[in-house]
Amino acid sequence: MNAKKFPWVAGVDEVGRGTLVGAVVAAAVILNPEYPIIGLADSKKLTAKRREYLAAQIKEHAFAWALGRAEVAEIDELNIFHASLLAMKRAVEALNVVPELALIDGKFCPELLCPAQAIIAGDSSEPAISAASILAKVSRDAEMCVLAEQYPQYGFEQHKGYATAQHLAALQQYGATPEHRRSFAPVKACLVQTSLNL
Repeated sequence: MNAKKFPWVAGVDEVGRGTLVGAVVAAAVILNPEYPIIGLADSKKLTAKRREYLAAQIKEHAFAWALGRAEVAEIDELNIFHASLLAMKRAVEALNVVPELALIDGKFCPELLCPAQAIIAGDSSEPAISAASILAKVSRDAEMCVLAEQYPQYGFEQHKGYATAQHLAALQQYGATPEHRRSFAPVKACLVQTSLNL
C-alpha cells in the first residue's frame, strides 16, 4: 500500500524568457520532506557548480520532477509570455503524479488540472520553486553548451543566449542561426539588415 504521507505541492519555474535563442525550459518539482535538500535558492544566485550539485540532489531525492519546454517556433508564434506558460504547463503535466497544488514563480499561472498559485519572487521564498528553477537552469544551460559546439562563433556557452554585447556583435557579423527567435527585436533587426544587404 502506497499511502500518501505528505501533500503533493509542486514548485514550477521557467528559464530563458529573456534570451534571443533556444527554447524556454520549465521544471516542476515535488520535494520530499523526508529528504530535505540543503541550500536551495534562486538559481540565478548560485554558481554553476553549486547548481549542478543541487540538481543532482533534487533528481535523486525529490518525490517527483519533470521538465517541459516551448520551442523557438512556438515562441515566435505565441509570444514569449504564452510560450513560457505552455512550458510550465508541460512540466507539470509530465510529473508522474498530479499535484494537489502548483506554486508558480511570477505573476501568472498556466491552466492546469490542479489549483495553482502565483508567487512573485517565489524562486527565493519557496524551496520547491527554487528546486524547479535550478533544474530548468541546469538543463537549459547544458543545451546552450551543445549549441555552442554547433555554432562556436556566437559564444553561447558564455552568455547562454542572452543579449550581451558579445552576442549582439556576433549577430551583426554572422547573422541569425535557425535557433534564434525571429520575433525578438535584436534578431528581427538583424534579419532586416541582412535582407537589405542582399
